[in-house]
This record gives sequence, C-alpha cells and structure tokens, in this order.
Amino acid sequence: MTDLLEYLYYPFTLPLMQRAILAALATGIVCALLSCFLVLKGWSLMGDAISHAVLPGIVLAFLAGIPIIIGAFASGLLCSVATGYIKENSRIKEDTVMGIVFSGMFAFGLVLFSKVDTSQHLNHILFGSVLGTSYAELEQIILIAGIVSAIVIIKRRDLLLYCFDPVQAKVVGLPVKLLHYGLLCILALTIVSSLKTAGVILVIAMLIAPGIIAFSLTKRFERMLLIAVIVSMFSTVIGTLISFYLDASTSACIVILQATIFLGVQIYQFIVRQSVRN
Repeated sequence: MTDLLEYLYYPFTLPLMQRAILAALATGIVCALLSCFLVLKGWSLMGDAISHAVLPGIVLAFLAGIPIIIGAFASGLLCSVATGYIKENSRIKEDTVMGIVFSGMFAFGLVLFSKVDTSQHLNHILFGSVLGTSYAELEQIILIAGIVSAIVIIKRRDLLLYCFDPVQAKVVGLPVKLLHYGLLCILALTIVSSLKTAGVILVIAMLIAPGIIAFSLTKRFERMLLIAVIVSMFSTVIGTLISFYLDASTSACIVILQATIFLGVQIYQFIVRQSVRN
C-alpha cells in the first residue's frame, strides 16, 4: 500500500510536473468559465476558428522578433473581427464565413511555418507541450488566466443576458457591441494562454466540454459555472498524471478524459429517463 502511494505521489515531487499541473489547472479553470458562455451562445465554431487562426500570427511574431503571445493574440483577434465584418456586410451566414476565414488563415500559417526556419516545433503548437512549461511561461499563463477569469466572473450577468437574448440586453441598456467584441477578445486571449497546454487543435475541446457537461447536469447558471470548473480541474490534473504514467500527449489525455465524462453523463441521464418512463 505504501509503495502504491509513493508511486502515485512521485509525479508531484518533480518540478516539471508541478509546473505542468499548475499550468493545466490555470488553463482548465479559465476555459471552463468561458465554455459556459460559448455553449449558451452557440459559439463552439468561433472558438475553433480563432484557435486555428493564431498560427500565422505565431510565425510572423517569430520573424519580427516579438513575443509569440502578441502575434497569436493579434492574429486571433483579426480572425474574429474579419468574421464579424464579412457577416454584417454580406448575405453569407456566420458559420460559413468562419469556416472560410479560419481555414484560410490556418493554411496560410502552415505555408509560412514550412518556409521559415524556427525553433518552434509544429507538434508543440498544434497539440501543446505542457510538460515543457518554464517558470516564465507558467507565470504568463497564470496572469492571463487570472485576468480573464476575473473579467468573466465580474461581468457574468451582463454576458449571460447577452448570450441568451442580445435584443433584450440592448433594450435594458447594455453595450451589446462592447460585450460582443469583449467576449471575442477574452476568447482570443484564453486560446493564446492555452497554447502551451492544449495547442491550437485540442484547445477547442477544453473550451466546450466542461460547459456542455455542466449544461447537461443543471439548469441554474451559477451552478453551471461551478460544475464546469470542478470537471475541468479534475480532468486536467488526472489527465496530466495519466499522460505522465503512459508517456502520452498531455492535452490528448485531458480531452479524452473530458469526453469520457461527457459520455458518462449522457449514459446516466439516459438511464434516469428510462427509469422515470417505466
């Protein structure tokens, strides 16, 4: 029994695992909070679009010699603003616009990456590399996560009304356009802070899974936020430990665990519905 406890406790004694777990926790909490609003707003594809659109910004920032986070944020913000502008000035639906814009920017980023000699590894950008998190990167992740989490918590009621009914939000005097682009900005910032943990491919799962799990379990928004955060914290810590023992991709283990929890919730609810009918 003692040997088993020591075996399970061992990862927590390693500095790289301590940094990885803290980074995954910070990312998981902010993604969980934001996921509740994305689920209610129906913006899962928007998160997918911005996460893919940051790639050219990463490469261009490397070429310009500026922090990668600045280029990634600018690229993601450009994608969201361009999507909104094209939608408002054409007859094309928003999901179609997002599909064209994010796939085009992602393809442009891949071309740039293939032509530039960079120290960045493409797999680390696409899938994350949380086990390689440095102290400076950890501080950056925690800072961004803290700022975004504070904004979301403070403005949660305004954002909730905007997500449910933008027309009603405008009637009661809320700055709808500011809330719209503000939500896009913090979404882009969250995705940028999550690159080290999940990468541009799997971050969308961390931005959707906690919210949809919580949405399936409760009808109260405050409780939905709490459940989403608990689910995300559990899955990020356990997923990181599983990846350590299996020597597998950390972000993939986290996402698989969240998908498993989602399936478990759906099966449980199906069983409950069947028992009620009978």
